[in-house]
Amino acid sequence: MSWFRLFLLSSLLVTTACTATTSGAAAHAPPSYATGEVAVDNTLPSSHASISTPASGEAAGRPTPALERPGLATQWGEAIQSPITMSPFVRASEQPWATLVLHYNSEDGVRAYADYLGGAMSPLEASLGDGALGVALIDDRGQLLPGVIAGGRHLVVGKDGERYQIVIRNTTEARFEIVTSVDGLDVLDGQPASPSRRGYLVDPHDTLVIDGFRRSSDEVAAFRFGPVASSYAARTSGDANVGVIGVAVFAERGAAWTPSELGRRDQADPFPARSYAAPPS
Repeated sequence: MSWFRLFLLSSLLVTTACTATTSGAAAHAPPSYATGEVAVDNTLPSSHASISTPASGEAAGRPTPALERPGLATQWGEAIQSPITMSPFVRASEQPWATLVLHYNSEDGVRAYADYLGGAMSPLEASLGDGALGVALIDDRGQLLPGVIAGGRHLVVGKDGERYQIVIRNTTEARFEIVTSVDGLDVLDGQPASPSRRGYLVDPHDTLVIDGFRRSSDEVAAFRFGPVASSYAARTSGDANVGVIGVAVFAERGAAWTPSELGRRDQADPFPARSYAAPPS
């Protein structure tokens, strides 16, 4: 049974959480919207999410009018209930442990790229961090969106008007912080994205679902594919970075039991110095 089918069947057991600076503002509805403290998203009705404050010492111009551009971007969708809480998280390093970029576009755009490079379309889940995490886009039915890996890029097919969610699947015993951007904007506050901002938490062997730009501690604005000119980015900070989703993963301070580390343990040799006696010199 595929992982996304299992995700649907086990949704009542999923717990999600996220981190972010408590002083940040939530993403704002075009042309302007402001709330108080940023909070974490409870993506599933039964899940418990928390947003973390920095554990210690952690710390926009006007939009450029969008020209008529082909392809898709992400719109500010309908409000979705998604309550959050705060949770502390200490990063092992200020540099991301792993990063991933997903490009998305209309089917014609992705197929043209796939045909040019010889790639084949199929439901797409990207892997990062030695296979520790899987990242995908899903539709309202929980199905993986199709895509192609070609030329070192992950390209995903979207449909105008359809809602999508970003899914991060953690296969390890470790907890990670996930900083995520859509069209160059941070999903927590709608500002130009940077890995230095705080993000969502995904627990060991858990699934994090990010379903919109955070409006407040209780709601997000759903991600919906749409024309570039009417996208959230084009209506706020400009359309220079539409069509791209970024994921930066931070390990928690302490050892991370990744597949790579587990593999090294499995291949450990109890008698590494096997050799014959050497003659005297």
